Amino acid sequence: MYVRHQPPESPPHAVLSTIPSDSHTWNLLFLQLALEEQGWEVTNLGACVPVDTLVTESATRSPGLIVVSTVNGHGAEEAPALARAVRAEPALARVPLVIGGKLGTEGALAPEAHTALTGAGFDAVLTGPSAVPRLLALLDSLSRRGHGRDYANAG
Repeated sequence: MYVRHQPPESPPHAVLSTIPSDSHTWNLLFLQLALEEQGWEVTNLGACVPVDTLVTESATRSPGLIVVSTVNGHGAEEAPALARAVRAEPALARVPLVIGGKLGTEGALAPEAHTALTGAGFDAVLTGPSAVPRLLALLDSLSRRGHGRDYANAG
């Protein structure tokens, strides 16, 4: 069982989104509940979020974390452009940015796809059985040490 770190007086804020082509929402609801259980306030942007909406909403909210979850299998194709757009916004350049879920249509994510995602600006790519434990470790790390891109590679 994962032991939750005591949340700070002022809860950190996370923006939760998916890629523009993904209309799934159960993954977002699950993640929202998981983040809230760990003491985070969450802005859930919902399904089929345009990249410019994600960037604008994130910059407006000054989050401590941006989480992108996708299950339609097109994350490896669409997410690099999303990450580059987030990183191009000066207010978001150091905000931890993670992606997870079903990122490819062929099953397991190929190593080169992982490299492309991190090269585009994602701090962590969370897939498979370790995805949720790694996310929880990341949340704990961010809560204990503060916020910023330097802390995104937990677990």
